[in-house]
Amino acid sequence: PPSANLSGYDRVDQQYAYWLYSNWTSKDGPFRGARALVVTLNHPTPFFDDSYAVDSANVGPYGSAILKELLPLVEKRYRGIGAGWARGLLGGSTGGWEAFAMQVLYPDAFNFAVAACPDPVGFASYTTINLYSDRNAYFYDSAFKRTPRPGYRDHYSGTATVPGTSTPAYGSPYGQTTATVEEMNRREVVLGPRSRSCGQWDVWEAVFGPRGADGYPARLFCKDPSGDCEYGAVNKSVASQWVERFDMTRRLKQQWRHGLGEKLSGKLHVYVGGADSFFLTNAVMDLQDWASDPALDPPFGGEIVIGAHEGRGFEHCWNGYLPDGEAAPNAVTRELYVMTYLPRMAERWAASAPAGASMEWRSY
Repeated sequence: PPSANLSGYDRVDQQYAYWLYSNWTSKDGPFRGARALVVTLNHPTPFFDDSYAVDSANVGPYGSAILKELLPLVEKRYRGIGAGWARGLLGGSTGGWEAFAMQVLYPDAFNFAVAACPDPVGFASYTTINLYSDRNAYFYDSAFKRTPRPGYRDHYSGTATVPGTSTPAYGSPYGQTTATVEEMNRREVVLGPRSRSCGQWDVWEAVFGPRGADGYPARLFCKDPSGDCEYGAVNKSVASQWVERFDMTRRLKQQWRHGLGEKLSGKLHVYVGGADSFFLTNAVMDLQDWASDPALDPPFGGEIVIGAHEGRGFEHCWNGYLPDGEAAPNAVTRELYVMTYLPRMAERWAASAPAGASMEWRSY
């Protein structure tokens, strides 16, 4: 149970951790018939506290290592089934992108992906930048004015509580710009040159982009105001390599009718707040526009939800409504990934298990 001396979000966090433990160890709780190995991967790199779980020119072959070496080892050691139909993925923010990308890149290796508030799943909306058409990452294209692009709005609300209490609170999505794309990137340049700040924009360059001539990640756009390039200008050659390898929405559009759709229909479940603090809503809306096409064959079959509470969009990092469909603050739902989604995964695993598969895990 929560320690008596805890207050604020620390108390909320411990409260829900104990609730998860109580349900996990119960014979008749929500996990009955949904027993699984739940594994959190720690895979920091010199560029960030997370590798993004894909094979990258700068970061390394983490996708292959996780899929071909780590998962088989864990499943062998802890009596896992060791087959794609009996695996799922879930995560939020960076983890949300990883869950989505690994399911798309390795469609047979997993059978359910929960992607909450994912980093940009498509680069037509790389936050507020369109890598296909925008010329400058810092300022909107215009012949007559110089309007900065917003990079961060309002605040992260995942640990918000009513002041002076341990009661989770909703955020205040007013839409106020609290940092521009330029400001966020200038901060990272100060913290570490050559994409080594361990910041968000730098790690995207490290993961998604090619290696530069100096051996470090190639810059997506010009970050030196005193350099010999146009400040903020997008390097279209680098951008094209990002798009080719890691634009997941593009990959779905191109390959869905050519076999990928048959492998992914019903597997992708995406959730994002209607007012995500980092504008991650935008790329999910692009995905939704494509996935909701009634002529899509096979149908998308999964779920894409853009969350709001009483008309106000959720901020970062919303991961869906409660199991009964009710809304709750991010400070609550972020504690419920396993509680909410593991039973749903189990239902899909059971329904799609091949003939003769071991179903012992459904009996306790």
